[in-house]
Amino acid sequence: MTINEAQDEIIEEFQIFDDWMDRYNYLIDLSKDLEPYNPKYRTNAYLIEGCQSKVWLYAEMDGALIHFSADTDAIITKGIVALLIRVLSGHTPEEIKDSDLYFIEKIGLKDNLSPTRANGLLSMLKQMKLFGLAYYAKQQKN
Repeated sequence: MTINEAQDEIIEEFQIFDDWMDRYNYLIDLSKDLEPYNPKYRTNAYLIEGCQSKVWLYAEMDGALIHFSADTDAIITKGIVALLIRVLSGHTPEEIKDSDLYFIEKIGLKDNLSPTRANGLLSMLKQMKLFGLAYYAKQQKN
C-alpha cells in the first residue's frame, strides 16, 4: 500500500465518526494495535524533543525500506504515533522524505489537539521525516 493509499484509508475511517470524542476513542483503540516496543530503545537517544509526553521513536532499514517502532507514556499520543507509523513505515527513504501527509489536516487532527499535543504531533512527524532524509542521504553516498 502506498503512503497516499494509507492516508486515504485513514481519512475514510475517521469520516465514520461524528464528533471528536468518538475520534479520541478511536485513537485509543488504535494505540492497542501498536507493536510492542523494544525496551533497549527506551533511552534518551530515541526520545523525541518537543512532546509533552515521553515518546520514543526507533527507525531501521530493512532492505530498501524503513520500519518505525515507537512507544509513549500517553494513550492518545500512542494512537497518534500508531497512525504515523501506519502511514510511513515500510516505505523507502525517498518516499518518506517526499511524502505530503495530508491526512492530518483532512481528519482535523491538528486542529482538535491541545497546543502541546499538536506540537508533539509535529515533532513526531519531523523526526520521522528526518529519519527518511538521513537514510536517503546515506543511500546516495553508497
